[in-house]
Amino acid sequence: MKVKVISIIFSALLLTPLTTYAQVEQGRQLNMSQQFRLGDRFIRVAEPGQLVDSVNVWGDVNSAGRYLVPVDTRLPELISYSFGPSTIRDRESNLDWSKMRLEVKVSRFDKNRRRVEVANFKYKYSEPEPVELFEYELRNNDIVTLQVKRKPAFIDYVRVIAPVISSVATGFLIVERLR
Repeated sequence: MKVKVISIIFSALLLTPLTTYAQVEQGRQLNMSQQFRLGDRFIRVAEPGQLVDSVNVWGDVNSAGRYLVPVDTRLPELISYSFGPSTIRDRESNLDWSKMRLEVKVSRFDKNRRRVEVANFKYKYSEPEPVELFEYELRNNDIVTLQVKRKPAFIDYVRVIAPVISSVATGFLIVERLR
């Protein structure tokens, strides 16, 4: 019985460093294999082996980041890949999209890499998209920025003016109390 216990303890002491070493090695291999994975905000849309362009998507989209897209991708497709324009919402309201205006800006270096070329597309959400938006050819390292704008509503003015009126009234009441 003692021999059995001693042999179990002895084998446990011998095997523990080996299993620990194997776990550490497995962790290193995992880290090494993940070095070639795409980063957090790199989104691969193109299939492996397909010719791709790397395009940056910024602004009011639901999934901004650097996209690896097939070479002949157009702007509407890229906006769809980024889950479209983000809505302007807060706790109190869900705004009407019919009053929104979208601005899409594409920036890129010219062929000599001396200056930046910019293409702008502006349209109301309720109107059809401009034809130029569908025809625009994206290139490698383009920066696409999407901005959602809206005209201020009555509640926006109230939210700005009400605190000012409240502060003035409070100050007036404090001065009156101190007299």
